[in-house]
Amino acid sequence: QVQLVESGGGLVQAGGSLKLSCAASVGRTFTTYHMGWFRQAPTKDREFVAAINWSGDYTNYADSVKGRFTISRNNAENTVYLLMNNLKPEDTAVYYCAAEFWTTSWDALTTRGAFHSWGQGTQVTVSS
Repeated sequence: QVQLVESGGGLVQAGGSLKLSCAASVGRTFTTYHMGWFRQAPTKDREFVAAINWSGDYTNYADSVKGRFTISRNNAENTVYLLMNNLKPEDTAVYYCAAEFWTTSWDALTTRGAFHSWGQGTQVTVSS
């Protein structure tokens, strides 16, 4: 079982930056989990943003954030990060951290249903 707590959201102007953090409390070792970030805007489905494998060696991004967002993890501190640069108004959403056991197929980790542990979310608002 994994408990996830996101932080770092807020209000920022277009072109600005934010860094989200997700602290994990795990019954198993943190390195047994792939981690992901998803987001959900009002009236829209929750969508994939980025994922990082258990070791941090592999990352994957949605096309809409590629080149602007960076996912990383600190396994010694049980924390995953999402650095968001050049933010746009369309990035406005609630951002959710997610965790899934490392045996799950890496290719599946762009889908919401692949993750079974979720945080409560943190609001990111980008003004134009």
